[in-house]
Amino acid sequence: MFKNFRKQQPSREEAPSHWVKCPQCNSLMYYKEVENLAQVCPKCKFHMRISAAKRIELLSDKDSFIEYDADLVPVDPLGFVDKKSYKKRVDESEKKTGKRASVVSGECRIEGIPVQLVVFDFSFMGGSLGSVEGEKIVRAVHRAIEKCHGLVIVSASGGARMQESTFSLLQMSKTSAALKRLAKEGLPYISVLTDPTMGGVSASFAMLGDVILAEPGALIGFAGQRVIKQTIGAELPEGFQRSEFLLKHGFLDMIVQRHEMKKSIADLLHYFGHRIDKGSDASLPLKKEREDLPELSDSTTAEGAGERTEIDLQEAPETSQEQPPISGEAKNDA
Repeated sequence: MFKNFRKQQPSREEAPSHWVKCPQCNSLMYYKEVENLAQVCPKCKFHMRISAAKRIELLSDKDSFIEYDADLVPVDPLGFVDKKSYKKRVDESEKKTGKRASVVSGECRIEGIPVQLVVFDFSFMGGSLGSVEGEKIVRAVHRAIEKCHGLVIVSASGGARMQESTFSLLQMSKTSAALKRLAKEGLPYISVLTDPTMGGVSASFAMLGDVILAEPGALIGFAGQRVIKQTIGAELPEGFQRSEFLLKHGFLDMIVQRHEMKKSIADLLHYFGHRIDKGSDASLPLKKEREDLPELSDSTTAEGAGERTEIDLQEAPETSQEQPPISGEAKNDA
């Protein structure tokens, strides 16, 4: 009897960990307690990294999120190989996250307001920006223009994906140009920066929001601190590249606690002239409602704003890749 009982017990490796250690204060907490607080330490309020799925759950109204462009997958135009091939890294990340890219994009409602939502997942190749990620962002912008929706992008990235070389760097200008069209239509873009937002992402669309929000303690910058120290030959100030430092120096508009982010975004969308959908298309935000806001209204449609800029993507074998630290997949940026 006892022999059979022992056989049923999971090994140490198989048993789930019921304790979480805070990276900042080193406190040990029961995992359920941390989950209930959306991965925020109850003692020091440190905001831990969360998956794209969890982020969508926290921001969108229940059962309102509809994912688009999930069929887009990375290809390997350069046949890139470092310690592993690019294809193998993508395959490993897919097995780990269940996603084919570091970006999840779609449409949802935030406190009843319809928006286009784009969320980065740092677990997929360090949230690095590649051609698929850039295409998903551009398509989300086009949908926002077509449907007269606001756009929310939640960044968590180490920067441009080095395995795609120039193809990844092109996404910086591609996404920035698309956001220019959105601005000409007078539609709001809210950028949410989370830990980390680095490299080519911070140097492009992440810093182009009409309003830029950030979570407390988020690492935000272009080059990493070690590179900056070596370049300038001096010590960096305390808190350098953290969201509180950026707010103090005018790079952010607000720092928002994770549990308050949904309401803050909804309040901003209301301010920009969006009104809550009561169940019909007629209740979507209208351009006429924005004419009373001179700083937002712009009746001129950007040339080609209704056209989609699509990349020629081939279906690769089911893909995915591992999550490195911030310097991993995007180490050229960070």
